[in-house]
Amino acid sequence: MNKTLVIILIAFFLLGFLGCNTFIGCNTYNGLVTSEQFVKKSWSNVETNYQRRNDLYGSVIKTIEGSANFEKSTLKEVLEARAKATSITVDINDPASLEAYQKAQASLQGSFSRLMAVAENYPDLKTTTAFRDFQTQIEGTENRINVARQDYNSAIENFNLKVKTFPRNIFARLFGFTEKTFYKADAGTEKAPEIKFDIK
Repeated sequence: MNKTLVIILIAFFLLGFLGCNTFIGCNTYNGLVTSEQFVKKSWSNVETNYQRRNDLYGSVIKTIEGSANFEKSTLKEVLEARAKATSITVDINDPASLEAYQKAQASLQGSFSRLMAVAENYPDLKTTTAFRDFQTQIEGTENRINVARQDYNSAIENFNLKVKTFPRNIFARLFGFTEKTFYKADAGTEKAPEIKFDIK
């Protein structure tokens, strides 16, 4: 009789303990999933703002392509950099793909800045509507990119804290959640590039 009672009490204790841990595990898992989805959404906002910048670059490139006698080698460099920057797909779980994306965007930005320096030698080109529109929109776009990257890093910080802090780290390992990489500033690009057209 006493043995049976002890077994029943142990069974109830184990069921209660496992039930409690299952509930905690479910909440932890759902919290990790929610945080990861927020990371994905934040990264999507980064990509959207880079796309906006690429579209602005594209409108100016089309204007330049239509200009007679423009330095074709400089234009070709930008077109190649733009093609590479738009061809890279980022997997937020793969630091190498994020690094490749950053390098491609930095290369595009650098080549486009050189293109704008060359465009200074073409006064007629600088007075086109595309150039004026670009000048008014690029600063706001660079600011949006910066804000989107900061938001992405905040989402990463929140997610990584959940993955690394006890006791969530146990469940994170169990469910296959791993730390994600922050978006790091490229060397020398702490500030958005200043592009001046000196339009008169």
